[in-house]
Amino acid sequence: MSDIVKPASEKELFGHPQGLFYLFFAELWERFSFYGMRALLTLYMVNVIFEALSNRDYAAAAVYASYGSLVYASTVIGGKISDSILGMRTSIFLGGILMALGHFVLAIENNTAFFLALAFIIVGNGFFKPNISTFVGTLYKDGDPRKDSGFTIFYMGINIGGFISPLLCGWLGQAYGWHYGFGLAGIGMLTGLLFFWSGIKKNVFGDGGKPPSMEVYEKKVMGVPQKHLIPIIAFLSAPLIAFLLYSYKSLGAEGSFLEDQNIVNILFKLIAVAILIYMGMVMIKCTVDERKKLFMALLITFFMTIFWGFHELHGSVITLFAARNVNLSLINASQTNALNSMFIFILAIPISLVWTYLAKKKLNPRTPYKFGLGLVLAGLSFYVVSLSGGAADENGMVPFSYLLWLYFILSVGELFMSPVGLSKITDLSPKRIVAFMMGVWFLSSAFAFQVVGFISKQLAIESTDSNVGGLDTLNVYLDGFRLIAIYALVAGVVVLIFGPLMKRLMGNIH
Repeated sequence: MSDIVKPASEKELFGHPQGLFYLFFAELWERFSFYGMRALLTLYMVNVIFEALSNRDYAAAAVYASYGSLVYASTVIGGKISDSILGMRTSIFLGGILMALGHFVLAIENNTAFFLALAFIIVGNGFFKPNISTFVGTLYKDGDPRKDSGFTIFYMGINIGGFISPLLCGWLGQAYGWHYGFGLAGIGMLTGLLFFWSGIKKNVFGDGGKPPSMEVYEKKVMGVPQKHLIPIIAFLSAPLIAFLLYSYKSLGAEGSFLEDQNIVNILFKLIAVAILIYMGMVMIKCTVDERKKLFMALLITFFMTIFWGFHELHGSVITLFAARNVNLSLINASQTNALNSMFIFILAIPISLVWTYLAKKKLNPRTPYKFGLGLVLAGLSFYVVSLSGGAADENGMVPFSYLLWLYFILSVGELFMSPVGLSKITDLSPKRIVAFMMGVWFLSSAFAFQVVGFISKQLAIESTDSNVGGLDTLNVYLDGFRLIAIYALVAGVVVLIFGPLMKRLMGNIH
């Protein structure tokens, strides 16, 4: 490949466009705010918002699942609006402001404010998250060999933010009060916006990220330019989303079809049905080869949803287990949310080097085998922690080392699956629907939170005692972890068994 000719005006830093490092710090601080808040969220709901309820674990699980599903689903809508009207710059600013507002509203001690705050974060994340990642790609021309390493640097920022924030916000929340932790998350978001704004002022992005069409951007709808109308609608949509979060209770009586189903649960079931119907219609029009690859793209998305469903328990059930049944040393329960990012940061480069080495030896496993091994590792991580009961003390508290092993093995499984899956979706999808399939891929995280909610409800502890834990909760969690291990291991083994068939479906895609 010939060397890429760079524009004379492009300013570089460490061999990359200078704009990359402004986006790096903007994303680092945004993820700082997002993960810092999330580390406190379940414990805050259990100990404050739903403190008076005997089924407070159940209520917290339902709200957490709805929040997680909506926060990831919002990226599909925010990305579409950015592509067609606002452009990336305006979308990132709008999203950042709404998220910061949400974090600061969380610092208000009021139950109504709590649900409204989560709603602002959901809407804001929809505009911010998909656009800042896409913005990185626009800094490089097609074929630029620096692009992959640029994304690696960018994703390092995500994990630095994800590691530091639970430690700092968790410490503040524990030492001085929940709202100080939430307030620090808000400050983190504003810091990220300041980095982005300074990059624009210094013109490090050139013309990147501007609205796709100024005519559409300025176009008036009901007498209001769209550039103003969309922020107004985004702001006004927050009360509706807050209502969805507040409606966490089951719509049906025990034993009925709607038992354990709230409005958000039903909404995502309808979305799943609509996606499957649409995909069926698309497949009818595809060639045989396209149909095989598209089926594999859907399978990969399904497997990823299962994995994220187990993985994302670290923000809910695993945090409660850490608070109630783990002899923590040096860190508190909310701070354990930093462990996943820590291990990803440590393991990402070594594992990528392993794949590179195996590729040179022509031994690099095909995608189905990596996915199968990832699910097996997820199962092993929960199986290891399910054995911790044998080392529990007389108070039902288990050694911290079991939690470290869980996060270590689960993080290896994540690195087997997540980086691989995203690239394979683009390879396996017909070009005419690749954007739609990327939307479906991102929705896998939203559907994963429906799995999180289901599991968390099954492991909910019924008690009005705010200090419940020890022997009262140990077996509930360990039995639950054992079941999760079985399901994940079975799923992984099934994928490995059908690996040869999946390889054939993928054709020439590795």
